[in-house]
Parts: sequence; structure tokens; C-alpha cells
Amino acid sequence: MKAVVFDMDGVLFDTERVCMESWVNVAERHGMQGMREVFPLCIGRNMADDERIIKEHYGEDFDYAGYRKETSKEFWEIIEKNGLPQKKGVKELLSFLAADGWRIGLASSTKRASILSLLESAGIREYFSYIIGGEEIEHSKPEPEIYLKACEGLGAKPEETIAIEDSYNGIRSASRAGMIPVMVPDMLPPTPEMEQLSCVILSDLLEVLTWIKEREDKSIG
Repeated sequence: MKAVVFDMDGVLFDTERVCMESWVNVAERHGMQGMREVFPLCIGRNMADDERIIKEHYGEDFDYAGYRKETSKEFWEIIEKNGLPQKKGVKELLSFLAADGWRIGLASSTKRASILSLLESAGIREYFSYIIGGEEIEHSKPEPEIYLKACEGLGAKPEETIAIEDSYNGIRSASRAGMIPVMVPDMLPPTPEMEQLSCVILSDLLEVLTWIKEREDKSIG
């Protein structure tokens, strides 16, 4: 079986920058310093981990629920004003995979309701036969749980399944799950660790499409 699992933010959509903008805007309104440095620590994590990280920097009494409610409102206002920014090659890659008989999953640390809303807005929901969100697991990335569940949901063996990720924690998660990690960097540049853990590092999803076609040609040959 040919199977691939996508991360969402930073891979399908350029939403990590929108998310950072909303977090920083709200933080500045409340006089919180250093959010530009704190936000990258939360990339690839679920809300439980985000809360822990935020409270480590701003105190255990910090109103995380209130802060996230405000940042969510800001996030959707930015999307409504500027539109949903898709990453280069999304439609081309998904169309090819679907036509070529691939099973396609999505494993994101974002909440499931937000995932579905964004996929519907982009008109790409129908490509994904299995979707899992950050609140549906106990241990978020970099632990392998979310990717192991995604592979199970697709009926695919992890060692035969490609994982497309942009974040360090995402690549670590896919690697620990025994998958084939492909890094398409977004806000975080590749590091020696990422080069070691990734099967390949590519600049965009069009390069991923070319790479997959080349892999298929070699397997047939």
C-alpha cells in the first residue's frame, strides 16, 4: 500500500506565520515580552504542551485559556481579512497522490475542528481518508503516538509510510514512529539533527511531488 501522512500548519498552509502574528499581537497588547522567542518552542506541539511552555515563561498563574481564546479570535480575523495562505504545490501534490492510488492522512497538533475548517475552506478536505488532531492523543509530537495512530487509521505500515513535516518535533515524531520522514522547512531551518533524521529535505511540495515520482520510477525499474 502507498501511504502518506501530512502535517498541516507550515506544510499545507502558511498558517504558522499567521499564528505567530496573532500570538505576538495579543502578547504585545497585554505587555508580555519575548513572545517571538517563545512561540517557536510551541511549533509542532498540542495545546497541553503549549500551555506548559507558556506557563514556564509567564508564570503558573497565567490565564492561558483566556490568552488562547484571544489569539484564536485574532488568528481567524487575519485569515478572514487576508485569506487562507496555501503552500506552493498543495493542489498539485494532492491531486497526483489521489489519482495514483495513495492513501492520504493528516496528523496535526491543531484541534480537529480547526483542521476541518481550514481544509474545507481550502477545498481539499476530500483528499484525506484519515485525520487526527492534537486533542485526540495523550502525548504530542515529538512523541510518535499521533503518527502511529495515523498509520493505523490508514491501515498502513509505518516503515512504508511517508510523513511530510516542517517542524523539528514533527520530524522527531515521524522518525520515532519508524516512518519515512520528509522535511519541507518552513519557519525553522534544517539542522544537523534534522538532516540525520529526515530521509530527504526538500524546499516545497512540488519538489516532494518530483521526489515521489522518482521513487516510484525506481521501484518499478
